[in-house]
Amino acid sequence: MLVETKARIGVFAIALGAYLPQFPSLVPEFEGQYEAFRNSLPDTVEIVDGGIVTTKELAMAAGDRFRAADVDLVILQLLTYATSYNMLPAVRDLDVPVVLVNVQKKKAPDYAHTDTATWLGELYACGAVGEMVADLERAGKRHAVITGVVEGGDPYVKAEIEDWCRAAQVRRRFRDTNLAQIGRPYPGMMDLYIDETNLYHRMFLYTKQFDWEKMWAIADHVTDGDAIRAKAQEILDTFDIEGGGTVEKVWDMARYVVAFEQWVKDEHIGFVASHYDGFAQGKAGVLDSMLIPAFSMLIKQGIACAVEGDIKVSMAMSILKTISGMGQLSEMYSIDFNEDICIIGHSGSGDADISSIKPTMKIVPVFHGKTGGGYLTQFYPHLGPVTYLGITQDRDGHFKFVVAEGITEPGPIFTFGDTNMRTRFTCGAREFCNRWSEAGPTHHMAAAAGRHINTILKVAKIFDVPVDIITR
Repeated sequence: MLVETKARIGVFAIALGAYLPQFPSLVPEFEGQYEAFRNSLPDTVEIVDGGIVTTKELAMAAGDRFRAADVDLVILQLLTYATSYNMLPAVRDLDVPVVLVNVQKKKAPDYAHTDTATWLGELYACGAVGEMVADLERAGKRHAVITGVVEGGDPYVKAEIEDWCRAAQVRRRFRDTNLAQIGRPYPGMMDLYIDETNLYHRMFLYTKQFDWEKMWAIADHVTDGDAIRAKAQEILDTFDIEGGGTVEKVWDMARYVVAFEQWVKDEHIGFVASHYDGFAQGKAGVLDSMLIPAFSMLIKQGIACAVEGDIKVSMAMSILKTISGMGQLSEMYSIDFNEDICIIGHSGSGDADISSIKPTMKIVPVFHGKTGGGYLTQFYPHLGPVTYLGITQDRDGHFKFVVAEGITEPGPIFTFGDTNMRTRFTCGAREFCNRWSEAGPTHHMAAAAGRHINTILKVAKIFDVPVDIITR
């Protein structure tokens, strides 16, 4: 399922004010074009309307509205030629990209019957966009250009705008929801360690700390039998349980899921990074044994739940969940040198939306590398194109995205209860392992079916972080 956090998009159009008294027909022409453009934006965003700007003062007023709304992105429609000063006051104090939509109303001129007003109103494209970019560069602003045509429809323009709007939803989700850190990262996995204050300053994401003692008691007051029964049935509908599943068998698990769902609402949680390193006895053991499927049910609803306390991969999972509808935690498992493919997957909570068939759940006496035993979940990712996204940091705390696209192929996979997939990369398994590792990611990554690097590049521009593209 796609995460439907509504991005706030600042939208305005510009034209040269000197043209309007000279050619009065341009006023209704531009008003009609701007209204049609606003109406063409997807309903997944909240529009902050800056209007048609023809003077410095109108640009300043648009900028005031954009700042007050804390917009995630600005989209500027170029109606005709305009000086860059009509644009700059609207975006000068913003730290978000400006997408210049450079669309021409008509596909081609009727050369013999085109007067100046018609040319300026319906056929003037590409004359001002270079000026805008030049001054955005000098102002240190991030930018992108979309060129196209209105007449007859332009699928490229529509797809690019929708892609930008989807990418902007990631920023809004990071700003509007919190990250729950339960416990601490797996001891010794220093690639996962993170400075939560730096995280807030650079990625807008606020961390709430929770102790496991509180989580053990989270379901103590959940007594609504109908709600528990309905959730138990949803668990049975989501997973095939080894040995057969019944409402009674998953009753306690369902009770915890009901409690977790209320908790994420009360605390405005969009991300969870957890690791338990205790004795797994009593109530602690009960929750620990069923935590993997319980968090999988939250992932199904758009909450990015990462194991081993990995905050950075929870962000990667949330990005992919927001832009593609799925976000599966993964890591490099093995290489099949005979087939030249990488086996990629992970133990723990997963995303049912990445699974092409019904996921399975089984009980194991011991979790590998962590305390206790209990339920494992295995998902069976779609075959075909797949995207991997890792998030890492440099020595100064700056974040970086590491991305790759490959093909998930049919064939044998491990069956001991962990999600895994056979992925072929254009550069070959050996070279992929070298390149991916040299980029310095954490040992976790997020995965989603499909090709999503183009959208991830837009997310990266919104967050102002670099991207290492390993292979496509």
